Amino acid sequence: MNLEIVALTEEYVDQVCILEEEAFSMPWHKESFLEMIQNPNALYLTVLYEGKVVGSCGARNIVGEGEITNVVVAKGYRNLHIGRRMLEELLRKGQEMGMESFTLEVRESNAAAIHLYENLGFCTEGIRKNFYERPTENALIMWKR
Repeated sequence: MNLEIVALTEEYVDQVCILEEEAFSMPWHKESFLEMIQNPNALYLTVLYEGKVVGSCGARNIVGEGEITNVVVAKGYRNLHIGRRMLEELLRKGQEMGMESFTLEVRESNAAAIHLYENLGFCTEGIRKNFYERPTENALIMWKR
């Protein structure tokens, strides 16, 4: 599969918003992605397959800690290692920006994502009670140090 991993630009924001709406009960709004593009302390990547957005992820550099904000792969493209490739690139580029460690929250029921994060070296270090809505669910706090 010929994938291209590129920085998020305004050109792709509408497609990323559609991915978010399909995957999350509380998706980010277009304005949030546009802010990420303008933020010099943010890194947001988009995965393209034949010009179509099939994945995206982002992180903010907060004093050397990379807060991973969104990770999404389109339904028809899951289990093809797109998420892994995308996150490996995010971690690599984040380190280049000065991110020395990375953290994220994940629904405790999202076994596939947890497995991926663990394979990338993340460890669960805490729980945020009732972090997610629609449905209400705890979040695992994972770190890669």
